[in-house]
Amino acid sequence: MAPTSRAFSVPLCVLAAAAVTAACSPGADTDVNPVANEDNSSVQEQELAAAIGLDKVIPSPVSVQSKSEQEYTLTRNTVVYTDPNSQDAARVGEYLAGLLRPATGYPFTVRPASGVPNSGIALLLSGANGSVGASGYEIDVNGSRVLVRAKTGAGLFAAVQTLRQLLPVAIENSTVENASWKIAGGHILDYPRTDYRGGMLDVARHFFPVSTVKRYIDHLARYKLNYFHIHLADDQGWRIQIDSYPRLATYGGSTQVGGGPGGYYTKAEYTDIVNYAAARYITVIPEIDMPGHTNAALASVPELNCNNQAPPLYTGTDVGFSSFCMDEAHRAVVTKFIDDVVRELAALTPGPYIHLGGDEAHSTPEADYIAFEKRVFPIVAKYGKRMVGWHEILKATPDTTALPQYWGTTPDDANVKAAAQRGMKFLVSAANKTYLDMKYDQNTPLGQDWAGLIEVRDAYDWNPTAYLTGVSSSQIAGFEAPLWTETITKLADIEYMIFPRLPALAERGWSPASRTWSDFRTRLATHSPRWKKAKITYYPSPQIAWP
Repeated sequence: MAPTSRAFSVPLCVLAAAAVTAACSPGADTDVNPVANEDNSSVQEQELAAAIGLDKVIPSPVSVQSKSEQEYTLTRNTVVYTDPNSQDAARVGEYLAGLLRPATGYPFTVRPASGVPNSGIALLLSGANGSVGASGYEIDVNGSRVLVRAKTGAGLFAAVQTLRQLLPVAIENSTVENASWKIAGGHILDYPRTDYRGGMLDVARHFFPVSTVKRYIDHLARYKLNYFHIHLADDQGWRIQIDSYPRLATYGGSTQVGGGPGGYYTKAEYTDIVNYAAARYITVIPEIDMPGHTNAALASVPELNCNNQAPPLYTGTDVGFSSFCMDEAHRAVVTKFIDDVVRELAALTPGPYIHLGGDEAHSTPEADYIAFEKRVFPIVAKYGKRMVGWHEILKATPDTTALPQYWGTTPDDANVKAAAQRGMKFLVSAANKTYLDMKYDQNTPLGQDWAGLIEVRDAYDWNPTAYLTGVSSSQIAGFEAPLWTETITKLADIEYMIFPRLPALAERGWSPASRTWSDFRTRLATHSPRWKKAKITYYPSPQIAWP
């Protein structure tokens, strides 16, 4: 996943919030090409209040028909109508109203629709084009109303993210703005190309509070990603309360890379994260890596070690040195440990998947590794979940209910091809395309470069469904963009590394494969004022003509 040999911390030069001064600490080895702060100029104020063209949306919709003469304007009297037979629609309506109220100051009453409303904003679960499927939507905007149709709450939620981008940039402000709240007229038909569009956050190398995790989830939702993979345990820390083994959290979670207090999520906090994601139609996938990447567990539960002696806690960044004991005398103890952990985690996780790692187990002999994985697969199924694992699990030939996650840097892999012939589906997380902890260029003050440098165009110019050799497009469940945190310590670091690459990857997973870099880079440039208003830190790539 993320081989590295050292941790480091360097000053970060950022574009933060609306004050885009991009000041750097003295001596910072960085060149982020900051742009000037023109937030007070009359030109920019006009741009902040202008309606956004339907063709500026990211991810790019399947079909757009613009009608410039049909603008709709939000007013203090605008009502959000929702499908009368759906709690999902009502929840999405309240979410939309919550997005609109701070900057407009308008009340945005949410009420059930009676028939098809001829005014306001309507969120309906009937009448959508059959092609929208479970996650797509239609939007019709004219001078009197905004009509949204979908088949599910997830489709309505995706449509709301599009409406958010169609409103003036000032809608992102947290206090009342003096603006004309116009939405450009026309019709959008949209649905995703892949079912699984995910982002991962490693909270094991560095621990992040619940508030930061929620903000990360909001960033995924903004660009229509629908899975959140949370890497909960590694050599440097165990981040989830497990009642069967309390020391996993209290001791195994007590440090992180470079030292420091670490931390862990109580079961109530984890449930809060799961519910927060679910309200945004994002499914949480928890990961407990094994049999390698396990030093925090080994330090907390001595009997998982062959000598029954706990190693010290680890704060470095080497990989591949730790392993659960594989000898016959410890087999029952290790198996019970995994069963207990999976049982408790499955009870907290309503989604269909549990991720049990399986990567970089360099200190585990291959025969032992294969035998271990074959013991693990039935445990996941026992608790009603599907197994997700890094693609090394394919050595143990899991059945086709498992979902291997490919993180290699080349498209050709013998185990992948063999599994594809058995009908397996895959997640694609090619490290040289999707790893958000890779540097943009050699001057990037954060991140690593073992998989290569990933500028915005590198993240965009590839096709996830055609990447793996010997795997048909129908066998690609989707993509996931991991953010490993050996060098990431705070929210600003997270945002700097994911923006603007996350929108690029989101489009590759959602939009038709025919979309081009030249068109995308133009649309992407229009999003930076929105990020500034939303106080999102980002990297101002020189590949983009930012305004």
